[in-house]
Amino acid sequence: MKAAVLHAKNDIRYENIDTPIILPNEVLIEVRATGICGSDIPRVLGDAAHYYPIVLGHEFSGIIADVGEQVSDVKKGDRVTAAPLLPCHECIDCQLGHFSQCKHYKFIGSSVFGSWAQYVKVPARNIIKLPDNVSFEEGAFFEPSTVALHGIFNADFRPGFDAAVLGIGTIGQLAVQWLRILGAAHITAFDVDEAKLAKSKDMGADVCINTSEEGFKDEISKIVEDRGIDYVFETAGVMFTQKLSLDIVASKGTVCFIGTPTADLILSPPIFEKILRKELKLTGSWMSYSAPFPGKEWMLTADALMRRVLKCETMIHKKFALSDVNDAFDLYRKRIPMSGKVLLVNE
Repeated sequence: MKAAVLHAKNDIRYENIDTPIILPNEVLIEVRATGICGSDIPRVLGDAAHYYPIVLGHEFSGIIADVGEQVSDVKKGDRVTAAPLLPCHECIDCQLGHFSQCKHYKFIGSSVFGSWAQYVKVPARNIIKLPDNVSFEEGAFFEPSTVALHGIFNADFRPGFDAAVLGIGTIGQLAVQWLRILGAAHITAFDVDEAKLAKSKDMGADVCINTSEEGFKDEISKIVEDRGIDYVFETAGVMFTQKLSLDIVASKGTVCFIGTPTADLILSPPIFEKILRKELKLTGSWMSYSAPFPGKEWMLTADALMRRVLKCETMIHKKFALSDVNDAFDLYRKRIPMSGKVLLVNE
């Protein structure tokens, strides 16, 4: 089969490799659409890959091409997506339903070969069927949607309260949509990119604040007033938004850190004291799983896409054929601004 194979830092090649051989409990998926995640960028352009050669890709959808002899719940020809986490299902965390905290997990597109290929194999228990009215492109958004939703669940979000999303990339755009679906009273979106903020407005944000513009603090003051925002979701993983989260959250409010940091976070005593004085609840969010595996996040995403209340196709920045993977990565090499997700497709 053909695949985009990462051989070394910034050395990705479209070439022939062996088609995966499935085990009795696995299925083989013919990949139709697969996303480039923010976590893939440092693996391709930096030194974050676990080993070489490796086929990346963990956001994908396609058609089942073959099934193992023990598989009965799905069949050849089914349109599907799949959860990329491969937990051991045996450790204490897995038994408690905390699959993201499994100490022995593997991950499709990271520690095992992934979906930037014609075919990818996955355990049958990881499969989620696509509703008939959901496209393959939308199917590639299942995983990031579940990441956003898992963070909202971790924050114990309740409808009728105000919320803010800091960082309007893919996860942030999906978080805005889920907060609107789940009944947030007022949603404020923060970013430095006007195109992303405009999209968040279309997706349900009531107010958009560009933190790169002069006077943005005055805009924040109008929103925060004397109290602050009840639920704050940080998705950028940078120190500026991490600190801003503590600034804008209400007393007794909740901050959920979803964005993976890439640098040290340094909090001065006055900023750290906000955690104490406001008696804040701080929580992290890692991946997107719950019991029964893969979890409610995945089932709710399927339902929301089927009912057309979750909008993903408008979040696509550009589609490239898998064979043009290097053209896709030129967007990142050249730091070209992007307002949405880049997809790789197999026709």
